[in-house]
Amino acid sequence: MPSHRNLLRFRTLLVFFGLCIACVSFAAKQFVMPSVQSVKSYPARDEHTNESVTVALDPYDMADKAVIFTAHYNEEGLLPIFVIIRNDGDQPIALGNMHAEFITVDRTKIPRATEEDMYRRLSRPSSTPSPNPLPWPKKVKGGISQQTRDEIDRAQFAAKAVEPHTTQAGFMFFDVSGISTPLAGATFYVAGINDAKGNELMYFEIPLEKYLTAPPVK
Repeated sequence: MPSHRNLLRFRTLLVFFGLCIACVSFAAKQFVMPSVQSVKSYPARDEHTNESVTVALDPYDMADKAVIFTAHYNEEGLLPIFVIIRNDGDQPIALGNMHAEFITVDRTKIPRATEEDMYRRLSRPSSTPSPNPLPWPKKVKGGISQQTRDEIDRAQFAAKAVEPHTTQAGFMFFDVSGISTPLAGATFYVAGINDAKGNELMYFEIPLEKYLTAPPVK
């Protein structure tokens, strides 16, 4: 009996430590917004020197970059693009009317995906409940885990203005499903940015080839 009791205790301890490790691993895998570098360090950018505004891009098209996410957006046809807007002027600029488009090499215009667009793309039919006791994310309406919903909410570019001599950044996602090499020959188009007086700035047009042909960062 003592040896049997000890074996049960040992098994209980194994399950306990396994749960602890799983909880730590799950907690450690959380989305963190990338640090914003100097806007001139991004090869794909459009600088409006007369308006003192720059829009720069950093596509997260490669697996080594996409590890910051918990969801596999690229595998589901969603291209994350880190968008950086720098205002070097002395007055704020407004982004409330801003809209962005991803224009493919054949001139197909793809609008920025909304959160609902992303939910539909990422959702999967609910599977049979697993008896596994490990604390994996619970599925909510639409087959999207709450963790993924929170990540999408935190990752999205959501700024409504850029104050003087500051930068705003965040991700925009584009549905490029069915396009084998979406960045090749593509252009990123941004319009609807207004100055402090309400006048619309000239549109920004950024060829993604600037990103593809840039020398690797050492």
